[in-house]
Amino acid sequence: MDAIFLEKIRGDYPEVRFVPGQRFSFRPPKTVVFCDDSNSANPLLLLHELGHFLTGRFDFKTEIERLKIEVMAWEKAKELAPLYGVFVDEDLIESELDSYRDFLHQKSRCPLCGLTRFQTPDGVFHCPKCEMF
Repeated sequence: MDAIFLEKIRGDYPEVRFVPGQRFSFRPPKTVVFCDDSNSANPLLLLHELGHFLTGRFDFKTEIERLKIEVMAWEKAKELAPLYGVFVDEDLIESELDSYRDFLHQKSRCPLCGLTRFQTPDGVFHCPKCEMF
């Protein structure tokens, strides 16, 4: 991670802890973990994690809520990017979001019949075929 970029971010958000780690993540309520490995130290990813803090949304019960939270954090990252001279790589963003979409798709398939299940507000998936008939 570029030291000047990191210094500016830390100065602009002194209430947030920015700590190096193995992978980018947000640890509520106010810790952003960034990967300092030169192969994956994309500042857009750090802005995304900061986006979680700035939106104030990090709790979810359903996978669709999780996806919405991720989209919100990416939207915030795109707002911040020009302020820090960070390139908004839409392909990267879609790839990251695809990982959540793919997970949701996989999780929603019934392991017994393969039909798409629905998730209730308590987070439990139900199969309309296997459980309802």
